[in-house]
Amino acid sequence: MELPTAGRPGTSCRPAQGRVPEPCLDAPPEAPPDLPPGDARRWAGDRVADRFPDRSAAVRTVGVEEELLLVDPRSGRAVPVAPRVLALAADAAGRPLLASELQQEQIETATPPRTALGAVEEDLRLLRACAGRAARAAGALAVPLATAPLPGRPSLTPDARYAAIRDRFALTCLQQLTCGCHVHVAVRSAREGVAVLDRVRVWLPVVAALAANSPFVDGEDTGYAGYRTQVWGRWPTTGPADLYGSVAVYRERLRRYLDSGVLLDAGMLYADARLSHRYPTVEVRVADVCRDVEDAVLVAALARGLVDTAAREWRAGLPAPAVETGLLRLAAGRARRSGVAGELLHPLSGLPVPAGSAVAALLAHVAPALEATGDRAAAERRAERVLARGTGATWQREEAARAGLAGMVRRAAV
Repeated sequence: MELPTAGRPGTSCRPAQGRVPEPCLDAPPEAPPDLPPGDARRWAGDRVADRFPDRSAAVRTVGVEEELLLVDPRSGRAVPVAPRVLALAADAAGRPLLASELQQEQIETATPPRTALGAVEEDLRLLRACAGRAARAAGALAVPLATAPLPGRPSLTPDARYAAIRDRFALTCLQQLTCGCHVHVAVRSAREGVAVLDRVRVWLPVVAALAANSPFVDGEDTGYAGYRTQVWGRWPTTGPADLYGSVAVYRERLRRYLDSGVLLDAGMLYADARLSHRYPTVEVRVADVCRDVEDAVLVAALARGLVDTAAREWRAGLPAPAVETGLLRLAAGRARRSGVAGELLHPLSGLPVPAGSAVAALLAHVAPALEATGDRAAAERRAERVLARGTGATWQREEAARAGLAGMVRRAAV
């Protein structure tokens, strides 16, 4: 199998500054650029459901973006070698297989949209292997850790937009070196997408807990399982969003954010979940990059299950859970503090329960959707595995206790 072309093409798809994008418009879009022909056909086929309602049960595509740290093999400290790594990671036609990110100490991979999670897993493994080979050729290692465990000062990627973000947000930008896992799940219209956002928000802290993989920062144990979002939360639009209720409210809220002059562009809407301004998808953004590929596939399965379940509830006329945003922030804080090692807030009651109970509630909520795509058994098995052996944060702490932080970072290399 050929390595899939990265989801971010070389040409920019960013909206012009000040413009409000029209995300997930009802008219079928073109396939994302640079997809292999088979994937472009699959994407177009799924989008036919917009024109033929009797295909509303078609399996939704899902794609995963992973950010990886680049570190020195000896010291384990992050090193600014992304330009060299990207130059070394290209297919036979010279097309890039990886993408740059905010800092030169990180790179990004992106799978094409797939309907089968087995294909997503294969893509993730191939892309990680590609990143690992290119990093080693550049004298570095690529590691799926969501924060840099050892001290260092990031180096901004030369890019006009990133420079503008630095000028506007100063140290918040200069100190930002975090790696997330973002899952794109296809939606059939903007109306469906907004309805999904309103209904998945209460469940996302549990997803974040399962993916927690950032206990160390600057040589210190933070006491958190997922410290990435503590750092990420310095940006002004992160975290859970208030209920929207309609596409008009979504667009008007985004317009007001842009009119405030605080945000550079619509791409800086960093909410836990959002409508993609590039693809016809809902983008779920709460997860740390996972150390284990199987955990990343679990996140993808849960994200698609949540989107499917939310869309079905919306079509059935069921209201979105009216949970206040402040309580969701508390749930997210609890999730990043201990991952699945302690208590979480129940997504609907907001009361503390054992982490296993919150995960069980999530799995029960999405069970029909997972059953419909044939993913239920695998998702439940993977979730039980995380509950039994802990998250990536658990692994990091155990390895650091045995081999020190630098040794742990080396062991994490892809």
